[in-house]
Amino acid sequence: MTNLIEYESASDEVRAVYDDIRTTRQTEYINNFWKALANHPPTLRRTWETLKEVMGGEGDIDPLTRELIYIAVSVTNGCEYCIASHTAAARAKGLTEKVRGELLAIVATANSTNRLATGYQIPVDEQFR
Repeated sequence: MTNLIEYESASDEVRAVYDDIRTTRQTEYINNFWKALANHPPTLRRTWETLKEVMGGEGDIDPLTRELIYIAVSVTNGCEYCIASHTAAARAKGLTEKVRGELLAIVATANSTNRLATGYQIPVDEQFR
């Protein structure tokens, strides 16, 4: 089991990242993902900065769609933790059970057809290039 680093026992470097997470997300809660990464402060800092930029920075993709993409990739990769945390984040941004069902149907269909295309080694049509 991974040691989870609580704020009270964290180094100053880790506390700085935790403080930024709290400020950015407007919460006092630090989830277990960050507490686990705190075992290696450079990875914690780098991962938080990347996630903060990609998921919360400026861009043309709206926040709910970003979460849906994250869920889809997490389902495909089989990451229970990321599925749970990003589904919660998506719900906070307006995800309904109907949309969640549609998303999971798309993920399942894409995974199935991807495996078929890979298995059959289907050449890509020129008009798609």
